[in-house]
Amino acid sequence: MARGKSINLFLMDGDANGRMKCTLANWTGVAYKIPRTELDRCKERDDLKQSGVYFLFGKTEDTDKDVVYIGQAGARKNGEGILNRLQEHKRNPEKDYWTEAIVFTTSNNSFGPTEISYLENRFCGLTTQAKRYVVKNGNDPTPGNITEEKESELEEFIDNAKIIMGTLGHKVFVPIIIPATVSDADVPLALNSDTSDEILYFDHSGVKATGRRTTEGFVVFKGSQIAAKLTKSCPDPTLRNREKYADKIDANYCLMEDILFTSPSSAASFIGGASLSGNATWCNADGTTLKKLEEK
Repeated sequence: MARGKSINLFLMDGDANGRMKCTLANWTGVAYKIPRTELDRCKERDDLKQSGVYFLFGKTEDTDKDVVYIGQAGARKNGEGILNRLQEHKRNPEKDYWTEAIVFTTSNNSFGPTEISYLENRFCGLTTQAKRYVVKNGNDPTPGNITEEKESELEEFIDNAKIIMGTLGHKVFVPIIIPATVSDADVPLALNSDTSDEILYFDHSGVKATGRRTTEGFVVFKGSQIAAKLTKSCPDPTLRNREKYADKIDANYCLMEDILFTSPSSAASFIGGASLSGNATWCNADGTTLKKLEEK
């Protein structure tokens, strides 16, 4: 059974939308959440002149997808480290998409080149596997060569970083579902770590799909069909989602990845290409609608 964690979240500017500093009890790690517009106010923070790993978060202009760039910064002879690297990114026109940075460093300045290379590699791998964000890194970072003792130490750092990252508002390391298989059917069973809802089925106008409610909304599973044609009354949000997820739909109008929607209705409308009620169109294996299931 997982134990509780005591997290210290300090609003540096007294504003929930401003800079934040985050630590865990009995942990030497330190995390900062810094809006792009507030970088200049961090010049006097000594721990941001150290080595560390950082994340640049933003959205794509064309499809409004969540994007992230993951990088590392080593402490330099002139005393500049993470903050100087972030300022370089701020001046770079090719990285104008990001709106906030999250930084991981230590309170005792214990990260060297080996440590930050390993962390950058692991963070990139976890983010890519989770498939929630578009990773903007051009090259895969190398993990470097570390001892098994150091690897164990850094993996513990990563476990704590996962907790803090989620607390600061980004589920960049968290897969949408934990895939498995359903007996007698080649359908992913979305055993989400925080939900026990059963698999639901969509069968409308010859289009069939499967999905599941989660604490974040509704996941439609990989392999589900979607309608090839959209109705004239198709809602604007559905049109935007069709454009947003166009790269996840194959030539046969089947999903190539699981997709998370905000509600059962937005999922149903996306699949059917029309204005549809998720409570009426999603049913369990016995044919009971989602509406009736929730009334129980």
